[in-house]
Amino acid sequence: MLADMVMPSSRPSAHGTTPVADATSCAAPRERADACPGALRLHRADDGGLARVRVPGGALDVAQAGALHTAAARLGSGELHLTSRGNVQLRGLREDSGPELAELLSGAGLLPSLAHERVRNIVASPLSGLDGSGHREVAGQLAELDRLLCESEALRELSGRFLFAVDDGRGDVAALGADVTLLAEPDGTTLLYLGADPDAGVLSVADEHAAAAAVAAAETFLEAVQESGLRAWRVADLAVTGAELARRTALRLGTGARGAPLAPLPAAPALGPRSEQPRAAQNAAAPVPGPVTGPSGAVALSVLAPLGRLTGRQWELLTRTAEDAGDGTLRMTPWRGVVVPGLTRSRAPGALAALGAAGLVTDPASPWRGAGACAGRPGCAKSLTDVRADAAAALARPAAASGLGTGTGSFALPVYWSGCERRCGHPRGDRVEVVAGADGYRVAVVRGTGEELPVPVPAGSDPGAAAAAARVPEDGGPHRDDGTGHGGGALAGVAVRESNRPSERSGARAPAREDSATAGP
Repeated sequence: MLADMVMPSSRPSAHGTTPVADATSCAAPRERADACPGALRLHRADDGGLARVRVPGGALDVAQAGALHTAAARLGSGELHLTSRGNVQLRGLREDSGPELAELLSGAGLLPSLAHERVRNIVASPLSGLDGSGHREVAGQLAELDRLLCESEALRELSGRFLFAVDDGRGDVAALGADVTLLAEPDGTTLLYLGADPDAGVLSVADEHAAAAAVAAAETFLEAVQESGLRAWRVADLAVTGAELARRTALRLGTGARGAPLAPLPAAPALGPRSEQPRAAQNAAAPVPGPVTGPSGAVALSVLAPLGRLTGRQWELLTRTAEDAGDGTLRMTPWRGVVVPGLTRSRAPGALAALGAAGLVTDPASPWRGAGACAGRPGCAKSLTDVRADAAAALARPAAASGLGTGTGSFALPVYWSGCERRCGHPRGDRVEVVAGADGYRVAVVRGTGEELPVPVPAGSDPGAAAAAARVPEDGGPHRDDGTGHGGGALAGVAVRESNRPSERSGARAPAREDSATAGP
């Protein structure tokens, strides 16, 4: 079997090898440059300690959800923050909270391997098995990948930013730029991608061997890192291409894997009615807020957390809904949403209405859909402003919803607000960015390639209104085939950057970052 072809560790498994109290610290020094926080290694932010709890595939049972709520309420701010990898961040943690936090999480089964807790970064199709789409249900493959990852002594050396994706074939999480992607095929095989750029490599493996092949691919990556002598966090950091890593992985796996023609991974889609989007974007769309009815008649509820932040009351309501009306589980999504599976048709409308009344996003036409922001002040010292408050105020204004309805012709890009030029946690693909600078906010449409198309914001005007207009093309139509990602509407020919709002503090321009301790990857 392919699992036997993956080289076993010569040392015992890392499970339980480190005492909880000794493993827990706040901003403890590390030999590696990667300072990505975890549940045992906390980040010290301006608002207190920050813990990032990895939740592979975003899957929680109600006991685990309850443990996270207890930890947030007892040790931190009481809020829970969803990340763009379907993980949970706890903020405002006390200086001495580390050991107690670790005990709470361990007791709920959220730390199956202390040595691997930062590297269990796995996203999975959140609607797999619920809506009749995709080629097959991936829960088993997800669980096996997590188990094998935790059993690999080598993979404890992965960066906390290395990402796995398990896609049921619809292309949603395959569009997120993971380092190792498993994409289900209709013929019972799985495509394994290494990297996410044009040099990505791809192998075809049998479904039952896909998880082991993903582990072998990650171990091959680490071997290439050691050969290079560099500190590489992700496949894109290596001079070795994904195609070369795929060739080495195939040699390692032997007859269990074969090369496959390189087909581009799905592109991250913009928002809007699926019927209006290009075919590839339709397949890669994130879950739409509202009810999701499966072939069996069971209903799942899809909701979004405004700017990824959930109050304790909202989290309690989600957990209670899952326990009393659903199947006892929750699925957090990489789009800062939550899916509650297993409701009956009769109970779903009332449950959805209660979640909406609690402040969660349940309307597909909501301007909060596709809107994100970094942590901002007071949590991040580098932020120039309370960017979440600014974003929330802008999204609450009527102009924010202009053109974002679900009627024919609407088509909207995600929008991301950043408190400084680092732009921590910004989404992948085409988007609108609102970035705080020394003289106020600037707005731009940013292509997936990184090219920026500035949007004018006249002095004294509202950057939120400019951002809302930029999200929807002037003609209201779908993408134009010019690669801009926003058609040929109001932004054509724009070449001037202006800003309007005095910032609270000046700061130097820095390169954009993919993720951060405060924003959450």
